This record gives sequence, structure tokens and C-alpha cells, in this order.
Amino acid sequence: MKKIALFLSASLVIFLSSGCIKETDPCQPKTVASEDAAMLSYASANGITPTKHSSGMYYEIITAGSGVNPTTSSTVTVKYTGKLTNGTIFDQQIVNPQTFPLSNVIPGWQIGVPLLKKGGKIKLIIPSSYGYGCSANGPIPAYSILYFEIELIDVL
Repeated sequence: MKKIALFLSASLVIFLSSGCIKETDPCQPKTVASEDAAMLSYASANGITPTKHSSGMYYEIITAGSGVNPTTSSTVTVKYTGKLTNGTIFDQQIVNPQTFPLSNVIPGWQIGVPLLKKGGKIKLIIPSSYGYGCSANGPIPAYSILYFEIELIDVL
């Protein structure tokens, strides 16, 4: 009988205290639609004439390039500048091109870079959900809309 009472008491304590456990991951990504006005405002303020992709992100092709379009299975060589919408450059590789599998980058790049061919240049305005979402990443705060200028040097 004492074992049953002890078991019930322990079960009751666990049950009652479980309501006090806080959520360990309160991450709630923003919807693309909720950032639409901010992306258009950034484009307007920076002289970008954007096209809206079916994903909801915006782009402007500066030079289309020639040859084949990369896919998410491709390895690409690029030069790029990445900025926050406040103008802060958080990453830049314009002297030494970088080579990496397109599958290893943020979804915004996986959507935007295949719009180009070798030699092409594009401007991307990427909503936070296609960037780093509700997670900060180095100098990039959580929920950041990202802006990139990308030159596709090669598709491997």
C-alpha cells in the first residue's frame, strides 16, 4: 500500500510540475507574406526594380549569363556581397571567388542562384524564413531580411 501511495504521490508531483516547464525552443519563423512590405520598401529605397519569385522573395537579374542554369545539386563558384537591410555588410567575397555545393547554402540562394547562368549577376532580397529564420548567425540577427549581390562565375 505504501508503494502505491508513494507512486501516486510521485506521479502527482511530476504531473503538476510539468506545467512549469518552459518551452526550450520558442522559435516562431515569420511568414514570407509578413515581410513582403519590408522587402519592397528596401527595394524602393535602394533603386532595385524587383521581380517577385513564386516563393515570395524578390530578385533583379542584372546579367543573365549564358550556358546552363545550376541546380541545387550543382557546385557553384561565386563572388558576392551580403548585407542586412540597414546596410551592414555581414559577408563579402568579391576578390577571391568561393566554390561550394549549392545544397549547402541558405534556401534563398538555392532559389535565387538557379535563376542565373554562368557569368550572370543577380540581386536577391531574401525573407528571413529563407535565410536564417529565428536563429541568429554570427553578425546576422534573428529574423533578418537579407540582401545579396551575386555573380555566378562557374557551374561545376
